Amino acid sequence: MSSSKTNRSRILSLKDRKLLSPIQAGGLAAVFKVLANDTRLRLLHALIRSDELCVSELSAELGMKPQAVSNQLQRLLDLGILSCRREGNNVFYRVIDICVSGLIEQGWCLTEAAGTHPSLTDRANQCCSIEGEGCETQ
Repeated sequence: MSSSKTNRSRILSLKDRKLLSPIQAGGLAAVFKVLANDTRLRLLHALIRSDELCVSELSAELGMKPQAVSNQLQRLLDLGILSCRREGNNVFYRVIDICVSGLIEQGWCLTEAAGTHPSLTDRANQCCSIEGEGCETQ
């Protein structure tokens, strides 16, 4: 596929695009599957807020073991959402996929718009509970 055709498909609105092919739908489902993990979403949010962090900084911010953080970061690297660079003993990560921030922002907007919808708030409380603490709400 030529780069001009790729650029054109990126600027078409969703309404103007052809129906997803089974292969495209599978690829999109794979992206959402990787993003549908509360730990990976928290990692992405931390990286978006700070631009770039190393494993030990992410580990401290999320209250997780460095190995657990590294495992989750690898999934995001494999999908091309993150890039990394080594500096001495540290590996620094940053979000390189320009769409990810918008997806997280839209998802957050959807959850806030749902407000007190019982199934959504129950699910959020189940996913977000860490040692008896629920998500903060505004």
